[in-house]
Amino acid sequence: MPSRHPEEIGCGHVVKRYVTRTYAGLPRYLVLNVGRFLGPRWRHTTRFTRHLIDDAAAITDEELEALLGYEWRSRLTAAWLIGVDRRERFRARIGDLLLASEVCYSGGAYCFALARFGTHADAEILTAYLDRYLPRTDLHYDQPAALGALLRLDAHLGTRHADRFTEPDGLWDEWIKGVGRLGYPGYSPVEQRRSTDLQCEFADGWTRP
Repeated sequence: MPSRHPEEIGCGHVVKRYVTRTYAGLPRYLVLNVGRFLGPRWRHTTRFTRHLIDDAAAITDEELEALLGYEWRSRLTAAWLIGVDRRERFRARIGDLLLASEVCYSGGAYCFALARFGTHADAEILTAYLDRYLPRTDLHYDQPAALGALLRLDAHLGTRHADRFTEPDGLWDEWIKGVGRLGYPGYSPVEQRRSTDLQCEFADGWTRP
C-alpha cells in the first residue's frame, strides 16, 4: 500500500490525537519509544496508560492504516495501539513492515504487536525476519526486539524456533560480534526476552483477555 499522509483520507486529526498527544511535555510516540511508562517511578504512568488503552479501543482500522502508511513516529504508535488491542487482522501488514524495515525505531513496536498476538503465524514472521537480518552483521536494526519476541512466543507456544539462532557460535553470536565492531552494545537473549515480557505483561495487566 503506498504511503499517504493522514490528511489525504480526511484524518488530519489522527496524528495530533494518537501520536503527538503530550504527557509532562513528552509526545506519546517518544514515551512509547523510550519505555518510560514501564518503570515504577514515572508519576504520569496511570494517566498515560488509561489514555493508551482507551485510544487502542477507539481508533478505527482506517486511521491505523493511515498511521502505518506515514513516518516512523506514526508507525510506532500505530503498532503499539494494534498490539495493545490485539487487532490480529493487522498481522500481515505488521509483518510486511517489519520485513521491509523502511524506517527507524518502529520495528520494536512491530515485534511487540506480534508478541501480543501470540500465535504460530507471528513466530513465523519473526523467524523470517531473523533469517533475513541476522546474517547482516553490518546492520543494527531490530534484531534484538525480534529475538526477544520470538523467545517469548517459544515459551508460550512450546516451540523452539529461536534455538538455531542462539546456539553457541550461531547467527546471534556472529551478529553480536558484527555490531560490536560498529560500536553498538551487546545484547543477551535473556535481556531481550525480559524486555518483551515487560512490555507484554504491562499490556496484559491493563487489558482484558
